[in-house]
Amino acid sequence: MSVRPLRAAGRSFGLWAGAFRLDDRALVADAAAALEDMGYAALWYPGGLRRTFETAAVLLEATSRAVVATGIANIWVNPPAESAEAFARLDAAHPGRFLLGLGASHGPMVERSGLGRYERPLAKMRGYLDELDASATPVPPKDRIIGALGPKMLALSAERSLGTHPYLVTPEHTARIRAAVGAGARVMPEQGVVLDSDPASARATAREALAMYLGLPNYVNNWLRLGFTEDDVANGGSDRLVDALIAWGTPEQITARVRAHHDAGADHVCLQILGAPGELPLDTARSLAAALLD
Repeated sequence: MSVRPLRAAGRSFGLWAGAFRLDDRALVADAAAALEDMGYAALWYPGGLRRTFETAAVLLEATSRAVVATGIANIWVNPPAESAEAFARLDAAHPGRFLLGLGASHGPMVERSGLGRYERPLAKMRGYLDELDASATPVPPKDRIIGALGPKMLALSAERSLGTHPYLVTPEHTARIRAAVGAGARVMPEQGVVLDSDPASARATAREALAMYLGLPNYVNNWLRLGFTEDDVANGGSDRLVDALIAWGTPEQITARVRAHHDAGADHVCLQILGAPGELPLDTARSLAAALLD
């Protein structure tokens, strides 16, 4: 049986969680094994500024089938030589199960962190891929994916990687991405979810999660391209924007949003459960998996 379930077209789902980076490795390992048993085909985690690849090792060692993916490893933080070496080590130990997700991050975040001047992100990504290709242990294009939103980065993702892992997008945007990258590239969006049927509390949870991103031009400009207005992105985000970006309600309502991404051309959708920062909410994950597999 193939151990590369995300390399082939399909309609799978995964879980995206910052809490996979918790220091309690035993807790993370137990959660990873449980999630794999629930049916999650992939476990995604943000790269951050530390322990990018140590987290992958913990997740891979705790599972036997699930793909583990960075969503994303920041190319301003992780030197290409180190990423190539880490990929080779992880792939040797767990063949076909580590997917290197790469992203150019955001100007305010890069410059605030003292990582350098944020300029020409497309050229930066192209150069990073060139260095991966030239490494003593190259990372094959089919084993890397790019976090892309704009047309030029999307074109690069289709040309030089497995495809794209877009973040904070709608099914309508997924359809645009599919049209842009063509049938050969993989489209694997993140979808934030809140298991709560009360509009006021669900939207409050969603707004708390969105607050940081409403100050990042890459995301705001993408939402404006989708037809949202300056009013939609002001003052914590309009109900229209919040409801479009974050799926909330019952497991069945959330499942409908995931299936809308699939119908729009997504090969894989990774759910990010909101409202429990720093935790791995396994009960919620189990409820959602049951609905998605029904």
